[in-house]
Amino acid sequence: MKIAAVTEDGVTISQHFGRAPYYVVLTVEDGQIVGREQREKVAHGRGAGGHVHVEGQAHGFDAASQDTHGRMAAPIADCQVLLARGMGMGAYASLQQAGIRPVITAIADIEEAALQAADGTIIDHQERLH
Repeated sequence: MKIAAVTEDGVTISQHFGRAPYYVVLTVEDGQIVGREQREKVAHGRGAGGHVHVEGQAHGFDAASQDTHGRMAAPIADCQVLLARGMGMGAYASLQQAGIRPVITAIADIEEAALQAADGTIIDHQERLH
């Protein structure tokens, strides 16, 4: 199983999906991390564009935002799970549509969170969506 986490430092999961500049992608097999790589991620302010806030529409669901989220998801299209500690509702929905399970976690350590995601014990804190 491949699990991606948004990060700024390669060790901790970033507080916000959109602003993180990197993904760490871990391959987990039989409860063990057997592979690790860092990938570039388009981030707001680094070529991704921003959100257009449309009156009466939830955050991140406009066409421009959905396009941005698609470009953010492209580098991890081979992953089953994406870990973040915060995210907008539009990004969350876009990842789901791309076949990637987004998980909003309270766990900061990438490896700890990935192992919990792999064994099915991680808690998805959807109340942290904005």
